[in-house]
Amino acid sequence: MGRGAADEDGHGHVGRGAADEDGHGHVGLDAADEDGQGHVGLDAADEDGQGHPPRRPPPPPLSYLPFAERPLRRIPQLLAGLALYGFSVALTVRAALGVNPWAVLNQGLERHTPFSFGLLTTLVGAAVLALWIPLRQRPTFGTFANIALVGAAADVGLWLVPQPAGLPVRIALLTAGILLNGLSIAVYVGARFGPGPRDGLMTGLTAATGRSLRTVRTGIEITVLATGWLLGGTVGVGTVLYAVTVGPVAQHYVPKWAYAPRRTAR
Repeated sequence: MGRGAADEDGHGHVGRGAADEDGHGHVGLDAADEDGQGHVGLDAADEDGQGHPPRRPPPPPLSYLPFAERPLRRIPQLLAGLALYGFSVALTVRAALGVNPWAVLNQGLERHTPFSFGLLTTLVGAAVLALWIPLRQRPTFGTFANIALVGAAADVGLWLVPQPAGLPVRIALLTAGILLNGLSIAVYVGARFGPGPRDGLMTGLTAATGRSLRTVRTGIEITVLATGWLLGGTVGVGTVLYAVTVGPVAQHYVPKWAYAPRRTAR
């Protein structure tokens, strides 16, 4: 993911304004907890009688939680989300109408190496993780799970789903891939195991340069997209649709999947 994250991973992960975890070139989720307190509010009626509209509830927290925090509850969610992410990327690849920037890079590399799309996803994720060292970023369990699982799931998806011939089927695959990708970002970012390699690169560069998260994310994705396109990756209408739709889809599902720790009785 990118993510949130977000693929984190030929995946355009979820920059997490998240997490594809995406870390996968992902779109950012405007769902990150801003004050780090993990509070989730409810819409409340105006209390001062001034006719002000009710306040929006704060976004659910997506910040990292220690591994020991209910791992048997959170690990299955993380792994399911990452597997679904890889499979959803495979659907967009099979649609052949354009893919997210990190997938464009992986496609381009695939044309010049003997490696599969999924293996290249893993290798690129590992290479991006190496860039964390000078940025003093610390990987987490979620980071390594992202690298190990997303590429493998993408290869499984490419093996299961044949290359369609008709345009209607390709459009259906692209639509399903984008929707499932947004859902998968919410699922694995919501497990709160930390960012994927691509998201960590984004946040590390933001801290190191003092630039805004939006500026750094945009710069990374344009660079990745241009490199992949020059290598022969597929850029098309699907690339644009992914960029403008996957974020809102992920944000819609985040409240349903963001893990909240149990409150301890006092």
